Amino acid sequence: MEITTEMIKELREATGAGILDCRKALTDANGDFDKAVDLLREKGMATAAKRADRTASQGVVELYSHGEGRVGVIVEVNCETDFVARSEDFRKLAHEIALQIAASAPQYVQEEEIPADVLEHEAEIARARAKEEGKPEAVMEKIVSGRLEKFKDEVVLMRQSYIREEDLTVEKLILQTIGTTGENIIVRRFQRWELGESIGE
Repeated sequence: MEITTEMIKELREATGAGILDCRKALTDANGDFDKAVDLLREKGMATAAKRADRTASQGVVELYSHGEGRVGVIVEVNCETDFVARSEDFRKLAHEIALQIAASAPQYVQEEEIPADVLEHEAEIARARAKEEGKPEAVMEKIVSGRLEKFKDEVVLMRQSYIREEDLTVEKLILQTIGTTGENIIVRRFQRWELGESIGE
């Protein structure tokens, strides 16, 4: 299939990738626009993985208030340079992460932060539930493991489904921005408050 200038322009506008990268992606995808987008995303993520060990000490502290002040979020997102910290792509990403935290209430940034006793407690609950449901002993550990993974998907920010695009995790959303900015980006920490949440506890 012939790759036209119009197709390259459209792909470039959708992804922010360079002209040559867009042409190659369209050629490899045989003109399939969606497949070409996926190829560029994968390439961006592969490039992003190489940048993960670079120091990120610049960035922004994003504040977000939701539901007329019923939920408040503060999140620190870091990058490598002040130039990227001031860019529209980076600022937009920080805002989207704050929205994500407000909407999905994660408890940890990465799964490595979950304390061992919390995981053990969740495993016990899953085991007890599986026994109650009469599941055979042979598949018990598999069920417990599956439920633990589901728990991590719910409480770990990086593993959550992005609120605007369910088949994209927050980690992949960040990797896409790493691909477009060319810098390592990390979520350092966050705090989420909900009006009255600790009253009566």
